[in-house]
Amino acid sequence: MATSAHTQASTRDKLLRARKAAERLAQLSTVQKNALLLVIADALEANAKGILDANQADLESSGLAGAMRDRLLLNEDRIKAMAQAVRDVAALADPVYETLAEWTRPNGLRIRKLRVPLGVVGIIYESRPNVTVDTVALTLKTGNAIVLRGGKEAARSNQCLVDLLTRVPGVPEGAIELLDSSTRESVHELIKARGLVDVLIPRGGPELISFVTENAAVPVIETGAGNCHIFVDESADLDMADEIVINAKTQRPSVCNAAEKLLVHERIASEYVPRIVRKLLACGVEVRGDEEAVRLAVGLDVIPASAQDWGEEYLRLCMAVRVLPDVKAAIAHINRHSTKHSEAIITRNQENARQFLRYVDSAAVYWNASTRFSDGGEFGFGAEMGISTQKLHCRGPFALAELTSTKYEVIGTGQVRD
Repeated sequence: MATSAHTQASTRDKLLRARKAAERLAQLSTVQKNALLLVIADALEANAKGILDANQADLESSGLAGAMRDRLLLNEDRIKAMAQAVRDVAALADPVYETLAEWTRPNGLRIRKLRVPLGVVGIIYESRPNVTVDTVALTLKTGNAIVLRGGKEAARSNQCLVDLLTRVPGVPEGAIELLDSSTRESVHELIKARGLVDVLIPRGGPELISFVTENAAVPVIETGAGNCHIFVDESADLDMADEIVINAKTQRPSVCNAAEKLLVHERIASEYVPRIVRKLLACGVEVRGDEEAVRLAVGLDVIPASAQDWGEEYLRLCMAVRVLPDVKAAIAHINRHSTKHSEAIITRNQENARQFLRYVDSAAVYWNASTRFSDGGEFGFGAEMGISTQKLHCRGPFALAELTSTKYEVIGTGQVRD
């Protein structure tokens, strides 16, 4: 793969370019930003073959299999989905310079609180090339520069995409910077770039996220792993429960909003555990279970779960099943073992649903719906920067509004403070 002078620039040079670009991006109008995004969407579809060729080269050299290979994989449908996500972002309201509140003090001062861009956003991520496009769309829309540090397994895909995006007429130089992924040095430089980078987003496995949060000198928005739960309550519609469990586990098991744990109320466990285990096994899911689940699924291929299973994010076709006495026990189990991502209850009982929604301490909590909806696009955000499992600045799928900060404009007529 040919290497341009731009690619060879040092990390610091790229960060300095991004800082300058952020000043220009903040001055673009909504009309200008939307026009750029629509051209980007068209360019993605028009250059699909080149993107797929680069991605194929990554796939062949990566040695990845299963869930990790699926994360890396691009195809025509996924490129079309990326382009549509960019168009969806263009169609959304622009939050930049939106007035959030406005008031006048007794001394005549007029105070206005409004949204402003963050500045330079850095993201460190693994495998998924669609993250490159999603984050570029969201940061351009919000007037921020983006510094991308993807995984080495997706180096060709990311370089192809960034080359394509930076060639779009009107995109300021430095607005989209891609760091070298061949060594970890660029990660160390990025997480220490206080003053050049305004916020950092790690998006990947637990080891990556822990490393960044523990070592960064730059403020971090932490995206978390997804040890997601479904609790099938005693009053659940079992046909509905089947559909939700199978969808949440099997539709795309490699992603963080896939369900990893199934909790079943003890009053329906004798009927429901063997029923759902059969269906999971038929879908190719490896099933693990606590002592009661194993007993109820006698004759079926259920592996006894270990203590470590309850906190593990599998990211593959594997699910652990546990039998619990009631909704309170389910809430306690989830709050102890969950990664605070997404959890669901299947029930007809409104009071149990209200308890679950209120007291489960996770970023997204569902009643009679699949955890797979924890996604910026599904929430109507067009795309997402990630799913935050922390509580400060933003939580859950985050996109345009969360890529802004606030400032106050104070307008006087000569007032001085006594």
